[in-house]
Parts: sequence; C-alpha cells; structure tokens
Amino acid sequence: QVQLVESGGGLVQAGGSLRLSCAASGGTFSSYAMGWFRQAPGKEREFVAGIRWSLIGTTRYADSVKGRFTISRDNAKNTVYLQMNALKPEDTAVYYCAADRSTVLRVAAKFYDYWGQGTQVTVSS
Repeated sequence: QVQLVESGGGLVQAGGSLRLSCAASGGTFSSYAMGWFRQAPGKEREFVAGIRWSLIGTTRYADSVKGRFTISRDNAKNTVYLQMNALKPEDTAVYYCAADRSTVLRVAAKFYDYWGQGTQVTVSS
C-alpha cells in the first residue's frame, strides 16, 4: 500500500524559510511524478511544485512560488523535499504531497493517485 507522509510544517514569520519532506513507501516510485499542492481555508487545492523521479528530474512550479520554492528528491530515500524561502502570509495553507503514476508531470490534482495527510504551514506578518 502506497503511503506518503509529510513533515516539516510549522509557524514562521514572513521572510522566513521552511523545508517540507515527503517520505514515500509501498510503491515503485522510479517512474512516478511527485507534486506538492496546498489548500488555504475557503480555497481550492492548488498546484505548487512537481518533479519527476527520473534521472532528468524535470521540475515545474506555480508562478506564485517561482524563485522562492525549490522541489528536489532523494531517490535513495524515496523522499521529496520542498524548500520554501522568502515566505509570505499568502503562503499559509495545508501542504500536501501527492504521487502520480503517470510519467508526465501534470498540475491538476485530479491526476494524482496518492495523497499524504497534509502539513500545516502558517506564515505570520
């Protein structure tokens, strides 16, 4: 059974940094695309960043986080990271890790097959 477990959320002041981790288990992730999504109260879940597990490591980012967030992966540990710098109050949300069995890196949540439980990120002004 595929499991995704996020960690690293918390409370930070605006301008600060956090690093989220997503540990994956129970599946063959070598060909999966992995994504980070977030959902703020009263808003729809939105794509934040994605990466392929392949050696190429193709990445993709939402415009709102480009230049501030970096997604990376450690194949040996089956772990995906989201380094978040220069955080803003509008980054406050529950952040979810997700896995897509397709080899294509997609941004729509409906294409992702597995989801973690989420981790809260709160940025104070």
